Amino acid sequence: MKLILAGVNHRTCPVELRENLAFRPEQAVDALHRLRGDLGAREAMILSTCNRVELTAALEDESALPAALCDFLARAHGMTPESLRSHVYIFEESHAIRHLFRVASSLDSMVVGEPQILGQLKQAYAQAREHGAIGSYLDAVLTRAFSVAKRVRTETEIGQNAVSVSYAAVELAKEIFGSLSRKSVLIIGAGKMSESTARHLQRAGAVDIMIANRTPERADALAAIFRGRVLPYEALPARLAEADIVISSSTAPGFVVNYEMVKRAIEARRNQPMFLIDIAVPRNIDPAAHRVEHAFVYNIDDLQRIVDQNLHGRGEVAKHAETIVSEEVERLLARMRTRDVAPTIVSLQEQLETLRRGELERFRGRMGTLTKEQEEAIEGFSRGIINKIAHGPILELRRQAERAAKNGVNGDGHGELVNVIRRVFRIPEGDR
Repeated sequence: MKLILAGVNHRTCPVELRENLAFRPEQAVDALHRLRGDLGAREAMILSTCNRVELTAALEDESALPAALCDFLARAHGMTPESLRSHVYIFEESHAIRHLFRVASSLDSMVVGEPQILGQLKQAYAQAREHGAIGSYLDAVLTRAFSVAKRVRTETEIGQNAVSVSYAAVELAKEIFGSLSRKSVLIIGAGKMSESTARHLQRAGAVDIMIANRTPERADALAAIFRGRVLPYEALPARLAEADIVISSSTAPGFVVNYEMVKRAIEARRNQPMFLIDIAVPRNIDPAAHRVEHAFVYNIDDLQRIVDQNLHGRGEVAKHAETIVSEEVERLLARMRTRDVAPTIVSLQEQLETLRRGELERFRGRMGTLTKEQEEAIEGFSRGIINKIAHGPILELRRQAERAAKNGVNGDGHGELVNVIRRVFRIPEGDR
């Protein structure tokens, strides 16, 4: 099998394009089935977050072109592959494993050390598993990725004082207004990101927090936690003007706040400025609203400067985490290589055992009646010879498997030796 990972993230692709590549849960399920059917992927997973969209596939055809995943991603969203290729990164074999380990450990995140990505990766894994797209190969890689992430958090301080996207959004609001104590803040959405945003707003001194969400029950629950008030979702167009700051992280499709809504809100506020921070992907706030005088619209990519400021001085911690990732990649590759040659080792042992038993049966009639002690002696003697014969080939298979691990998961570093051993010992082709 051939492991390929293709994707885009906040570094390679602007939010304007990223939002067009995002998969909603139901879209991801359909795409998983098509990955397996159209592309011949034996196993597959789709990770879609606000900062990245990635396809991971274990392909039966080892000659498959890596660009096939890039082309699939483009066509899944009605785009031409040519328009996307300059934004897509592609990793194969050991490089794909390293990337997954780095993603799980939040080393590849906009916010290095943030914990949300591990949960998102686990959700993607669970979804793929539920729909039969995870087999032994990706299961081994991903469960190890989760363990690596845990080790990184345990052995380093990567998660301490980590800056989240919601924290950066609130910091941006503080930069603009200074104190938030007298400002009215509207949060659109009631998921985990919105809860995190509300928590940071409260710590920053905001007391007038409104929650608007498509599901009223979730809005009520979030408002109760932070002593906020609920703004009915259907009242958004009429009451948007009440907010000085709007922070949106809803999963609603399409724009929740459009140009006309913002224009009317600014008019109702008598040209008092309004700041709108959109941390959703796909975006919730129409970027055209930035053209309305006195309306200032920011998206998730605009938060990078604040994130970078907070990452100053964390280089050594990240370096330690990268060392752990490298160790774990080599360890997994060695284990997978050993597993690759295990069928040949078992077949070799079985073939030699068959020969041993056959020869004993052939000569048993000539040996006459044997005592129990003599039977045991012959058994031990013949087994000893077989073990001596098998020892050299088995040891060399394992050694070459470990060496090959350094060159990638599916490199053919031990393939020739496997074929030679199977021919020399006449191991049937079906014995794998």
